[in-house]
Amino acid sequence: MDNLLPVILSVLGLAAGFAVSYFVSSRIASSKIAEAEQRSQVIKKDAEKEAEALKKERLLEVKEEWHRKKQEHEQQSQVRKKKLEALEKQIKSREENIERKLEIITTKEKQVQSLEKNLKGKQETTDKKLQEAEQLLAEQNHRLERISGMSKEDAKKFLLENMINEARNEAATQVKEIRDDAKIQAKKEAQRIIVQAIQRTASDHSVENSVSVVNLASEDMKGRIIGREGRNIRAFEAATGIDVIIDDTPEAVIISGFDPFRREVAKVALERLMGDGRIHPARIEEVVEKTQKELEEEVYRTGENTVLELGLHNVHPEILRLIGKMKYRSSYGQNLLHHSIEVSYLTGIMAVELGLDAVQAKRAGLLHDMGKCLDRNIEGPHALLGYEIAKKYKEHPIVANAIGAHHDEIEMESPIAALVQAADGISGARPGARRESLENYIKRLEKLESLANSFDGVTKTFAIQAGREIRVIVEPERVDDLLADSIAHDLAAKIENEMEYPGQIRVTVVRERRSVSFAK
Repeated sequence: MDNLLPVILSVLGLAAGFAVSYFVSSRIASSKIAEAEQRSQVIKKDAEKEAEALKKERLLEVKEEWHRKKQEHEQQSQVRKKKLEALEKQIKSREENIERKLEIITTKEKQVQSLEKNLKGKQETTDKKLQEAEQLLAEQNHRLERISGMSKEDAKKFLLENMINEARNEAATQVKEIRDDAKIQAKKEAQRIIVQAIQRTASDHSVENSVSVVNLASEDMKGRIIGREGRNIRAFEAATGIDVIIDDTPEAVIISGFDPFRREVAKVALERLMGDGRIHPARIEEVVEKTQKELEEEVYRTGENTVLELGLHNVHPEILRLIGKMKYRSSYGQNLLHHSIEVSYLTGIMAVELGLDAVQAKRAGLLHDMGKCLDRNIEGPHALLGYEIAKKYKEHPIVANAIGAHHDEIEMESPIAALVQAADGISGARPGARRESLENYIKRLEKLESLANSFDGVTKTFAIQAGREIRVIVEPERVDDLLADSIAHDLAAKIENEMEYPGQIRVTVVRERRSVSFAK
């Protein structure tokens, strides 16, 4: 028992300690819980206050947004309302216009209906009158056939022939008036331009011969030129292709040949041989070859100088050589280079007067006869040969056409072609510019008169003024004034197509009636 008591006391002490500690801890826990509840209440109230404040702010924002949206909606509504009102006004005005137009259309329909009725009545009246007129016409035609003794077809034919003859006479009269007026005006202007061009261009007329004369220092030189047994003169003629004529002419030797370039080579070479004193076959060939090369270079320089003199540029070297060769060519005895330069000046002056390109005109005038300088083995008219050369070396199409058309081998495509043709005729028609043989001259005059005699009603023809005018006498009983004008025009055209001649030929048709009686 004594042992159990301490145990019991310890147990009770422990239990009391546990109870006291439990009580203390519970009291502490209760106080903490109370504090926590107070804090939670405070937090809750604060949260409620914040929530209320946020709620009020959101409500204010929503109200402001609603008011703003409401104002925008009202503004849009007002704009739409105004647009609708404007559309209503437009629609109303359109309706009023449509109503007015309908009224106008209705009025016009009524007018049209009334007009249709009137037209219908007038058409019926017209048909009746037309039938009556046809009946009357048929009766009149029948009466006319009985009176005249001619059928309807015969009368038509008679009237048609009269009308055709009358129309022909009227047409011929009008053509004559137009042609006379055009001739007067064109002649005045052409004379002014051509005379001015001729006055401003003065050229020498250089007539080339087929022989050249080389003066000798002494008569002994003739023997040295001939050489032993004629070997020197034979070598010279073989090297140059030129005949050397040594006769009784004192201190002179004649060089003969158709080619002016070869003749010039022979002349210069012979003069150099005489100056050097060494005349033998080998030396002759050497000097002739050297002279020929130098003259060929001179030909090129002549072409360059000619082009510079005329103010032309960008000319192909081969064309320059052909221009230089013109110096040694002639046409009907007229130096070809001088002739081409003169044609160039004349064409340029007339082109300026007419407001055309003077450079192209001068270029075409200078090159128009370059086809004559080609190798004689090349066949074809010189105008067409020159045309092909111009195209080959990229000359302007107007220049090429003027070259090819100046003798009417091709159709003219520009006024410059006509100017080149006219200038060519002017240059060739200058007094003393060209020469032709008596035989060719007579043949040309006979051809001219035979063309005039080929027309009906021609009695006599006279070629006068060295073939530059043809006067044609016609029978007054067979040829009237209008037909005389036609003969003059047709004869001029026929001469242009069938003859070649320098310058121009004037055609004069004379119709004269003479009444003769004798008083006895």
